[in-house]
Amino acid sequence: MIRDITIGQYYPVSSPIHRMDARVKIIITFLYIISLFIVDNIMGYVVVTAILGAVIYVSKVPAKFMLRGLKSILIIILFTAVINLFLTQGGEVLWQWKFLKITTAGIYMAARMCIRLVLLIVGSSLLTLTTTPIQLTDGIEYLLRPFKKIGVPAHEIAMMMTIALRFIPTLLDETDKIMKAQQARGADFDTGNLLQRAKSLIPILVPLFISAFRRADELAMAMEARCYHGDENRTRMNVMKMHSGDYKAVVLTAVYFCLTIGLRFLGNTVHFWI
Repeated sequence: MIRDITIGQYYPVSSPIHRMDARVKIIITFLYIISLFIVDNIMGYVVVTAILGAVIYVSKVPAKFMLRGLKSILIIILFTAVINLFLTQGGEVLWQWKFLKITTAGIYMAARMCIRLVLLIVGSSLLTLTTTPIQLTDGIEYLLRPFKKIGVPAHEIAMMMTIALRFIPTLLDETDKIMKAQQARGADFDTGNLLQRAKSLIPILVPLFISAFRRADELAMAMEARCYHGDENRTRMNVMKMHSGDYKAVVLTAVYFCLTIGLRFLGNTVHFWI
């Protein structure tokens, strides 16, 4: 399961999505996340899923590789489904036992939240899979640049966010190595109740934290050795420029965003007349 986490990884391949400007991809991802909370009917989710599938196809990132990342959040998805299934009130009661009951509104809400969560994870991971850490840093810093006038450290925030994303795969790989080393010494992480499994993770967490602090110290020393001074008179070898494909993507995103708003309005109108 450790290797199934795809958040923070970069999939190197040549595609129109990879060649897009990082700033455009960040804005598109932000608008995509907003659109998931705008749509609230079946037709809207069908359209969003179809468009996301088309983007994944154009990005040339294997769908199996992206869907593999959902295994790590399967428990969260199931927990979300159960909570919405039993706690949502309204609609026809289909099953009831004491204070627990399943209604048609609960089924609809559980399905909607699970679909929304899956689309959110897959769509967001597409940003890191098609954007290198350096491009992501430059894009975030550029978008945060207007806030520097009020004292917001745009470069430092962008650098911290990118380093955090960059070291997620590294820490996951380190966790996998530690687990295999502990299992070779007789450790058991799969048997016992929940409390016993939690205690069995202590031999993993201690060396993992030590390794993380060591890597952070080595990174800080490497940055100091290269005379890194943050945003102080820094220049870039590759200047970010928007091309025709980026402008086309912006136009298509605007059309998509208006479409999601129209589908929500259409759905509300249909419910009103019904």
